[in-house]
Amino acid sequence: MRASISEFRFLPLAAAILLAGCAVNPATGARQIMLVSEGQEIQMGRQADGSVVAQYGLYPDDGLQAYVGQLGATLAAKSERPDLPWTFRVVDDPIINAFALPGGFIYVTRGIMAYFNSEAELVSVLGHEIGHVTARHSAQQMTQQQLAQVGLVAGAILLPSASDLILGVGGAGLQVLFLKFSRDDETEADLLGLRYMVRGNWDANEMPHVYAMLGRVSTASGGDRLPTWLSTHPDPENREQTIKNRIAEMGASGGTVGRNEYLQRLDGMVFGANPREGFFREQLFLHPDLRFQLELPRGWKTINLKTAVVAQSSNEDAIVQLTLADATSARAAADAFLAQQGVQGTSAQLTAVNGLTAARVAFRATTEQGTLRGLATFIEYDGNVYQLLGFTPETRWSTYERLFGQSHGSFGILTDATALAVQPLRLSIVRLDRAMTIEQFHQRYPSQAPVETIALINGVQANTMLTVGTRVKRVVGGPLP
Repeated sequence: MRASISEFRFLPLAAAILLAGCAVNPATGARQIMLVSEGQEIQMGRQADGSVVAQYGLYPDDGLQAYVGQLGATLAAKSERPDLPWTFRVVDDPIINAFALPGGFIYVTRGIMAYFNSEAELVSVLGHEIGHVTARHSAQQMTQQQLAQVGLVAGAILLPSASDLILGVGGAGLQVLFLKFSRDDETEADLLGLRYMVRGNWDANEMPHVYAMLGRVSTASGGDRLPTWLSTHPDPENREQTIKNRIAEMGASGGTVGRNEYLQRLDGMVFGANPREGFFREQLFLHPDLRFQLELPRGWKTINLKTAVVAQSSNEDAIVQLTLADATSARAAADAFLAQQGVQGTSAQLTAVNGLTAARVAFRATTEQGTLRGLATFIEYDGNVYQLLGFTPETRWSTYERLFGQSHGSFGILTDATALAVQPLRLSIVRLDRAMTIEQFHQRYPSQAPVETIALINGVQANTMLTVGTRVKRVVGGPLP
């Protein structure tokens, strides 16, 4: 029989399936089709690790990084894949989150660490993320997507938007982060994390405290803003009870808690968003460390990312974006922008923005979703070149052209003394010299956060009586923006 072109196209994949057969999962013992090798997992993880570090930044505390790395390495050595190039990092992000990349690259945010109250709680989350790697959940997701290409399995991947990919907000190395684990995967990772805790002699009874905390954070926010670590995970109440049941079945008890040792590691940690990296006063964005300010269109949704400031119109059909350009001058940055594939525009027009040397380009960009039209402004200031983009579908250009120009033209030197002096909030650890409730603690040791937040980060209720010698977190710092 004569084979069609489409049949030949799928022969390599079919051969790979036959060669792979049903591999045995190292952590679970289950047999499964696996088209991603361990070497490929490691390669993908290493590539994405660089993107994570660039996108989020590492928390600048070498002692804390070493501490988390040592805990993670101890746990990973107890796993079924001890020989992976395990890497554990604390990323400088206030969001309550933790995540894993294939190949053994694990991350926790300083945001989630602020809510833990023992070493064992931290270990339980590290163990969960190790479980995703040892059970090869990312590799399995990618295998399903490859199989979906020939109609054998229904799978999906959520990719960054076209504007992210074309205009450089996201990084290709981060696409693996958009893989979504199933709830069964999450439950499996919980149980594997519990396994590694017990093998490492940490107190497994601390693990349910993490789910109780996540539930309280969700309740405190009205259920509208789930901690990022909860967004694709089973309900925390169900997880808490599942783990309690499993601990009871195992008869696991005792082991290291490490409350005081852990809390002392948090003393001085930045809490919440760091205003030194930029903050908003309504639509005015101010950056104390880089000493600039920028007015964004009124009524637009705004976000300050590690590598970009972005504003989106209320109709979600236009974006203004600020990033740093990789160039030594405004003219060079404009020329490099116009040299991108799919971008067309007039040659750069040299100008000045509030006394700063600048270059401006009107452009069109071809995307899979259609043609975008926009304005790009490049501004030299204090050794950097700033790239300001405003873009919208071509049919909406007349609606937003003036707003783009006004926003770009507002970039200027920050001189506000109050804004320049702003400091981040930080955790401070206090050892109680007498018994008291959190409410009494808050009165005696005032915080720059409400008593409800202080109770939440300490894992207790506001009326819980704390004993002499207990170490308690408070939030200090300022002045506030």
